[in-house]
Amino acid sequence: MAALTITPIHRVLGARVDGVDLAAPMDETTFRRIHDAFQEYSVLVFPNQRLTDEQQMAFTTRFGPLEKTIRSIGQEHRLHENMVDLSNVDPKAEQSLMDWSDRRMQYQSGNQLWHTDSSFKPVPAMASLLSGREVPPVGGETEYVSMRHAWATLPAETQRRLEGRVVVHSILYSRSTIAKGLFDPEHEAELPPVRQALVRANPHNGRKSIYIGSHAWYIEGLPYEESRRLLDDLLAHTTRPECVYQHRWAQWDLVMWDNRCV
Repeated sequence: MAALTITPIHRVLGARVDGVDLAAPMDETTFRRIHDAFQEYSVLVFPNQRLTDEQQMAFTTRFGPLEKTIRSIGQEHRLHENMVDLSNVDPKAEQSLMDWSDRRMQYQSGNQLWHTDSSFKPVPAMASLLSGREVPPVGGETEYVSMRHAWATLPAETQRRLEGRVVVHSILYSRSTIAKGLFDPEHEAELPPVRQALVRANPHNGRKSIYIGSHAWYIEGLPYEESRRLLDDLLAHTTRPECVYQHRWAQWDLVMWDNRCV
């Protein structure tokens, strides 16, 4: 295999990683280069990685323990129980696509909102890894923005206003903007709101980022309407078109991103 190369793919975030087989045992030197690239670029694209569930999890656990995900809405698992199946294919009828009116699709449509994975949990996930096992011939792109760049391009006065603020995050809030009644009452009880710092710093390099998204419900200490306006303004600032990296999937792409700043 060719030597490992790391090539930036966007002006503010993202890099393509070639010359590595993630299914094979990885020496520490190679892993450290990938780890450092993850800290630097926030989004890593590994093309042509035909991984099994076990191989994907083995690579993932080099970065830390696996997160326990929340229960899927009315969806049977086709993958390992530690993995999430993001698909519009009906698991009960493999040749059929779920209709948009299906409760499972309504729930999944929340993924089309700008969000940071698992920010609604007391301990959010550091990273997510998505494998393109089946991809459509057109559409299905995934978009990423750098919350570090968003922070760095805020006026100093706004930065001072945000420092030390706490935001309440809730997946019940974010999914309620899609449709009502997506969670059963017993499921809702498992998902209480959580408090997260609005501004966070990477422990490896100290770079700050804004920590918001569709799960961000309101800012503590501000009137609700004022906090919603501020959150909406911040989201508009972070998702300006020139700041967005849009990934067009090829089959067996593996994309990894840093939830602390993406």
